[in-house]
Amino acid sequence: MKSFRSMADLEGVRRTLKDQRLEAERKAKQKEEARIQCEKEANLFRDSIQDVVPMAPVDRYIHEPPKPAPRPIQREMDDAAVLHESLSDEMDVERFLETDDKLSYRVSGIGQEALRKLRSGKWVIQAQVDLHGLRTDEAREAVSEFIRSCVKHDVRCVRIIHGKGLGSVGKEPVLKDKVKRWLVQKADVLAFCQAPPRDGGTGALLVILKAKAR
Repeated sequence: MKSFRSMADLEGVRRTLKDQRLEAERKAKQKEEARIQCEKEANLFRDSIQDVVPMAPVDRYIHEPPKPAPRPIQREMDDAAVLHESLSDEMDVERFLETDDKLSYRVSGIGQEALRKLRSGKWVIQAQVDLHGLRTDEAREAVSEFIRSCVKHDVRCVRIIHGKGLGSVGKEPVLKDKVKRWLVQKADVLAFCQAPPRDGGTGALLVILKAKAR
């Protein structure tokens, strides 16, 4: 056991123990303060908004992404019905045709000179539609759509190939007379005639259409 030689030594030991105790308390205090500070920093955001009251979503509006444009199915069906119903197969076309060997047709105001140039190939064929292999209903719609598209794009002279009937029953050109009936009912058709041999002969018609409205 350690012995102290004097009161001075004992007092020194006491001071040392006191200092150690005070140092331990200081470190413990620092450690506690550090813990409290760390906790405060961890909860800084929560503490900063503790008095904030959330707004009621009364006027909130959620913007939805734009929807694709609706397809006008009913209008397309109506247009198809108009195309079908506007062209009759029962039209008496003979009374509208010129009494020539080309079975020509022209509306009032279109002179013979225009037909003569059409027959002789003076008009340049700008577009054509081939009806081979189509049923009557399909051909009727194809002719209407073709004429409408040509007028829209200001195409004036076209050829409609209806065939000579070589592949039909009885070798009769089923569509030949029907096409003529359809054409005389179209307001956009100004004139037509049988094509010359180089352009299809009896299997096709050359047609002059109205100019596009300006």
